[in-house]
Amino acid sequence: MKLAAAQCLYAYWSRLRGARSAPERDDIDPGAIRGILADTFILEFNPQRAFPIRVVGTRTNALFLRELRGAPFLGLWRAEDEQEMRSILASVADEAQPFLIGATGTPPGFAPIDIELLLLPLRHHGDTHARVLGCCAPDASPYWLGLIAVEPLALLTLRALGPGAPGPDRPPTQPAGPRNFGRAPRNCRRGHLFVYFADR
Repeated sequence: MKLAAAQCLYAYWSRLRGARSAPERDDIDPGAIRGILADTFILEFNPQRAFPIRVVGTRTNALFLRELRGAPFLGLWRAEDEQEMRSILASVADEAQPFLIGATGTPPGFAPIDIELLLLPLRHHGDTHARVLGCCAPDASPYWLGLIAVEPLALLTLRALGPGAPGPDRPPTQPAGPRNFGRAPRNCRRGHLFVYFADR
């Protein structure tokens, strides 16, 4: 987890969750994460509608140069990555499993930009198949941001994050980062990607 926005959101989500597998949607206080609101979003878990974006930050809108509220989240990805993203979002809901995703977006005429996405399960009246909290943060603030839209995102890397439940050796405010790929002992294959799991 390289970027401050993802680290901050993961720490906040972990603190809210406590001993639960995921916090409730109503637990989220926008004021508590106002410093990263421009990079955050909430998805509706609705596979039939390609996971509509219910809430979205201004910097994410600027990245795609349009208002994304109501737009399908899968529509932000290349066609060849859509099925993989469906599987990832299913795991977020089915297993209450957070994921860290590395992607690239390429504005026409410019070099690709690295983008870090975090997908976190949320409960809504106890059901994890309702909402997904996330952030979408570019690795830099290019001068063209807000002037040129990136083309559909390309999925590059995928990490399943360990729950990192608060305990004597991990305060609730300390995010549990992903482990080094080369040293992670447990992994599984999802399509053309390998998922490496942090220690539980």
